[in-house]
Amino acid sequence: MNSRDDAPREMPKALVEDYLQQEAGTRAFLDDLQKLAAEGRHATVRERLREFAEHSQGAFFAVALSLGGSAQFFADVEAQMDVETGQKLRDLKETYGNLADEFSIVRSEQTKERHNPVTSLSTATTYQGEEEVPLVEYTPLSGEMELYEGRESPEEVLQIAHFLVRATTDALDVALESDQPVNTEELSALIDRREELESELGALRDQIDELRRTPVDE
Repeated sequence: MNSRDDAPREMPKALVEDYLQQEAGTRAFLDDLQKLAAEGRHATVRERLREFAEHSQGAFFAVALSLGGSAQFFADVEAQMDVETGQKLRDLKETYGNLADEFSIVRSEQTKERHNPVTSLSTATTYQGEEEVPLVEYTPLSGEMELYEGRESPEEVLQIAHFLVRATTDALDVALESDQPVNTEELSALIDRREELESELGALRDQIDELRRTPVDE
């Protein structure tokens, strides 16, 4: 699918016209999504948004861009159409702004081939006394949607991290071997993530060294 993010500047008018043709139905749909979100049914919200994007692509992107609040988007709409239409779209942001993150995630799935991107991680710690092992409770979140729940020891959590880092290096190896370019933004973010990992690994190394020096009762 071609990215709507890279569409020519004439594109907003076509998207907004799609939305206006089904405005009443779309707003009723958004009302339903708000109710579902308030009930905590975030997985249902995600699936219904995917269906909306699949079957009403123009209207979906018009709403997604409106909720994203880009000043350039509103300016383009007013230049290509009229101020009244621009205000209608601003009203979407004011009324349904709590759905902005979900629209942004599904938009990235549509334009960038992502799927359930992890946007945050909820964590807590506990301790297993008999085993004498700390436990990490964690829940990866994609927007407000909980992907799964896990409870594992630090070593087991690091094993998952190892799997993910290895998968990342495998993907970069394929790109290098196939002469596939990696854009500047992604490369810059990769450098930042590597530095963050190195910093955390330094702290982990210090903690492990301290644990080695701590007597363990047999």
